[in-house]
Amino acid sequence: MTDSNAPDSLDAKHNQNRQQRIEAVKRWVEYITSEPPEKWGPQQNTVVNDQLESAQSVQTSAAHKQHVKAVAEDIAELRDHSE
Repeated sequence: MTDSNAPDSLDAKHNQNRQQRIEAVKRWVEYITSEPPEKWGPQQNTVVNDQLESAQSVQTSAAHKQHVKAVAEDIAELRDHSE
């Protein structure tokens, strides 16, 4: 058996993941438009703080951090030029 179907399978998985993320965003938008900020604000802060804590606990090299920074700067520059 060959891996000829592997790219198609991977594309299908990526598409499915993308659709799930879109649906999750739609549910979140529905929730925050139907509930007061006092209810969802602390929940959102908890999620963001947990993500930041997780990212900070990952040991990355200085070279990797510099690469990420350079990519972010490139993206920001492209965005600024497209607006």
